[in-house]
Amino acid sequence: MSWANPEDVYLSTSLASYLDKKLLVLLRDGRKLVGILRSFDQFANAVLEGSYERIIVGEQYCDIPLGLYVIRGENVVLIGELDVEKEELPHHMARVSEAEIRRAQKAEREASELKGTMKKRMDFLDMD
Repeated sequence: MSWANPEDVYLSTSLASYLDKKLLVLLRDGRKLVGILRSFDQFANAVLEGSYERIIVGEQYCDIPLGLYVIRGENVVLIGELDVEKEELPHHMARVSEAEIRRAQKAEREASELKGTMKKRMDFLDMD
């Protein structure tokens, strides 16, 4: 059985192993950012190069370019490495323009709000 060096343990618990790799970063507000990790600090503040925000609504998606992007560590929920050899999205997904995805987001939000108000109206029928 071989034991890891102290340096290996340190690298496995930090973002150092992700440097210069393509990452997906999920933020607290639900946004999904994709880019190449170029730098980070002890607070998980990170710098992504060639980044873009990926918005997915149903079967549609849009990648909005952001360029060099600084992310405050306290807003990060999840970081994962993307395999550059594999397709990131299923083949049935349709790429649309930013305007189209924004309209789809608005429609989805309105439908969700309507569903919530309908549920509240029907609460009186609950016979616990």
